[in-house]
Amino acid sequence: MRFIIYGVGAIGGTFAASLASAGHDVVGIARGDMLAAIRNNGGLMFRTTTAAQLVNFPVVGAPDELEFRPDDVIFLTMKGQHTAPALDELRAAGVTTQAVVCAQNGVNNERLALRLFPNVYAMTVMLPADYVTPGEVICYGTPKRGLIDLGRYPHGLDDNVAAIATAFDSAGFAAFPLEQVMRSKYGKLRDNLGNVVEAALGHGSRSGPLLDAIQAEAEAVYAAAGIDWVAVGNADPRRKGLMEMGAVAGVTRTGGSSIQSLKRGAGTIETDYLNGEIVLLGRLYGVPTPLNAGLVTIGHELVAKGAKPGSMSEAELRARLGL
Repeated sequence: MRFIIYGVGAIGGTFAASLASAGHDVVGIARGDMLAAIRNNGGLMFRTTTAAQLVNFPVVGAPDELEFRPDDVIFLTMKGQHTAPALDELRAAGVTTQAVVCAQNGVNNERLALRLFPNVYAMTVMLPADYVTPGEVICYGTPKRGLIDLGRYPHGLDDNVAAIATAFDSAGFAAFPLEQVMRSKYGKLRDNLGNVVEAALGHGSRSGPLLDAIQAEAEAVYAAAGIDWVAVGNADPRRKGLMEMGAVAGVTRTGGSSIQSLKRGAGTIETDYLNGEIVLLGRLYGVPTPLNAGLVTIGHELVAKGAKPGSMSEAELRARLGL
């Protein structure tokens, strides 16, 4: 079993470095500055709570540079807005029945993948990691680097799930096969609704009455749509003593995926597939979602302005949301 990590960022980089260090066969697909840095530096600098090491694994710039094998497992670790073109590239490169694992935020990626490929898996990733500097990924999870929920999409378990879980356990993660894994992904989506708030206000702003109101809209649309979900955030009892936030020497946590995208000047953030998913469900099931709709607009504005993280005050954000 070879692991193809499509998108070597905070999550993909942690996966690739951890699996490669544990002796697994890993190939990364990266782009831009990250691809250049890994090649120029002779590997990915991977910093954890216990060590910093340069991890070397093969890396290419696009799927068509690979000859895919029948037993390859392809992890999608790019942002949701990049999933559709990535899937098209995989199909053009000859991917057919290989396992495709959506290890991404949001709940739209699996549906897109299943349209093109028959063996799709959903993975909920609870993993505190940063990618801000090309060629470097920082993971703060300890003692396990992250918690992983995994199952077939839309539901079910099979031998691939068991093999992937075993590999991740060997690489420093705690993997949990779940028959109904999308319950977990909808719970993670609810938590990720604060990503754009953090991008606007700065690191440390993902809690309080404002986030409670934003998440309440999600809970209302879940109820209207008959969507079952389970909490996977900081209140998840699995985290205590298994995967908690640790310190990495010489660095300070940047924050979630959206704040990292703004800091890197990536040109996009995934708000459309996080808060925008709640807006979509609200429109489908007749549930008002004004806060999440407002955050979608604000997310686009932050990117269009080239704004830095923390460029808005809470008073300004609340006024924009009509609060």
